[in-house]
Amino acid sequence: MFQLLLTIHIITGTVCLITGLIAMLSKKKKGKHTRSGEIYHWSYVIVFVTAVVMSIIYWEKSAYLFYIALFSYSFALMGYLAVKKKWKNWLGSHIGGMLGSYIGIVTATIVVNIPRIPLLNQLPIIIFWLLPTIIGVPLITRVGKRYASKTGLT
Repeated sequence: MFQLLLTIHIITGTVCLITGLIAMLSKKKKGKHTRSGEIYHWSYVIVFVTAVVMSIIYWEKSAYLFYIALFSYSFALMGYLAVKKKWKNWLGSHIGGMLGSYIGIVTATIVVNIPRIPLLNQLPIIIFWLLPTIIGVPLITRVGKRYASKTGLT
């Protein structure tokens, strides 16, 4: 059972990494951006569910996955609902939520896999916990400002 969950988790996590990148790099209009965003979100749902179940099964070793999954998916859900419901300042919530969730999935991917990468596995793990956020937050701010100025929200 665990191996099946892990396989599904890895496949859908990879789909998230790819479709998230496609959504980020494509023009922000209906089409490629929205299709890849939908795939990203629903793949993230599966990543979230599998992470929660696997972390509960192996709580002693992987409780941190539960918290990463909860935190990261809450960003994805916020970004997804913001664009669907078009609440006040939805664009900022959408950008922050989706990019915040992408930082989360990148962080989880790096932290889980870095022990298997020679040389990098010699560095303190805290670097890999923080690096995606250190790089990602200024990018979220920059993208948010760019789109806010185009839509008159600044």
